[in-house]
Amino acid sequence: MYAVIETGGFQFKVEPGMKLNVPRIVSGEGDSINLEKVLLVGDGDDVEVGTPLVAGASVEAEILEHGRGKKIIVYKRKRRKGYERTQGHRQDYTRIEIKSISRG
Repeated sequence: MYAVIETGGFQFKVEPGMKLNVPRIVSGEGDSINLEKVLLVGDGDDVEVGTPLVAGASVEAEILEHGRGKKIIVYKRKRRKGYERTQGHRQDYTRIEIKSISRG
């Protein structure tokens, strides 16, 4: 069984037992969360697509840890003007483990 969920403005295809990094979720480590924005639920050939969400479907996940992603460098430059700017950025993330998918 698999599902497509939305969290933090991104969509992820998830399956039970899967671990993935999602944008920061405000909750403590070890907490169990219920993700309600389920866009699609599939089990083999039986696929249910939401309009836009699947009614009653949910995904249960456990928060494993919070962290910060790899640093990216943002560099801006304009030729012949002497303009150069360098800035770094690290995105916060939450690592979750999918426990179960329910159709509702």
